[in-house]
Amino acid sequence: MITIMLACNAGMSTSMLVNKMINAAKTKFPDKEIMIFAVPTASVDKEVDDKQIDVILLGPQVKFLLNEFREKYEAKGIKVDVINMQDYGLMKGDNVLSSALELLGTSF
Repeated sequence: MITIMLACNAGMSTSMLVNKMINAAKTKFPDKEIMIFAVPTASVDKEVDDKQIDVILLGPQVKFLLNEFREKYEAKGIKVDVINMQDYGLMKGDNVLSSALELLGTSF
């Protein structure tokens, strides 16, 4: 199972993107278990403590947190990056999913 967590200011705008990513995952990888969810940045610590997270993708509006999150979470084996602004704005769930899987070095 791969777990991808999106983080933004309130977790709201990324919720739509999560749905698109889930649909892309079901279409492209119907036999793989990929969990995708969104949270506000304030909840990231709790989620990391509670779940086995493989990738954290930050919304473009919180990209200023990238270095802090990398320092904090990559030491725990979690890949961290910022969602491409164009993919985010156009809600291209398939592209964002591909980016997350590339971070893990897998495309199945």
